[in-house]
Amino acid sequence: MLIVKIFVCIKQVPGVSEVKIDPKTNTLVREGIPSIINPHDKHAIELGISIRQKYSGEVIALSMGPPQAETALREALAMGADKAYLLTDRAFAGADTLATSHTLALGIKKLLRDLKKNEDYIVICGTQAIDGDTAQVGPELAEELNIPQITYVLKFELKENNKILVERAFRSDEVVIIETKLPALISVLKELNMPRNPGVKGIVNAYSKKQVISLSAEDLGADKSEIGLNGSQTEVWRIFVPQRKGKHIKLEGTIEEMSQELCNNLREDKII
Repeated sequence: MLIVKIFVCIKQVPGVSEVKIDPKTNTLVREGIPSIINPHDKHAIELGISIRQKYSGEVIALSMGPPQAETALREALAMGADKAYLLTDRAFAGADTLATSHTLALGIKKLLRDLKKNEDYIVICGTQAIDGDTAQVGPELAEELNIPQITYVLKFELKENNKILVERAFRSDEVVIIETKLPALISVLKELNMPRNPGVKGIVNAYSKKQVISLSAEDLGADKSEIGLNGSQTEVWRIFVPQRKGKHIKLEGTIEEMSQELCNNLREDKII
């Protein structure tokens, strides 16, 4: 078995805990806000690099976004990705998760055209993005590619005969062990690994020796009715930062007194 391509899908997200919303468009205001790689996606990058180091393959970082998303891909290259592709076009703007996954699938299919029959690939995603928290792009991308998918992956092992063996989180304290054939898509949890910090050499190479290749809608042969706002099946009515409504109660006294008061408060609120 030979894994030739390891696709890692990443997203650039706002690097702040509270975001501003444009009241007219109901979209995030990104101007003047620092951007970072979605933290969950760093665990996907780390797994891709470890697969290449332990087994074989070429790690390809892939992202859909505006031109400034190149910064996130440069960081992926600095971490150790071999190649990076940015799917960027004004026609991609306004995409929901379905249109995003369709566009990513077009990019992956384009890069798979030179794959031979005895060669395999794997797609790795972070479980979700911190700006949307939908956890939908990974599963939808697998459907677009018509390959098996395993979500919430905690452990990963490459087996013989074109198979992978993973532990998948199931409920709060249980896991299930799943085996499937490649090609496949997995989305990983942060408990899987500890992402490496880019070294000086990696950073220098990412900016001086490696390229971030941009692909447009035309490059992908995209049908413009299936991408961006036109291809989106959902519409955002409102985005807002939830306001804290609860009140704080400060307990004082001995442990016994505070415990009794806490129990009384919980009974009054019919929690216990």
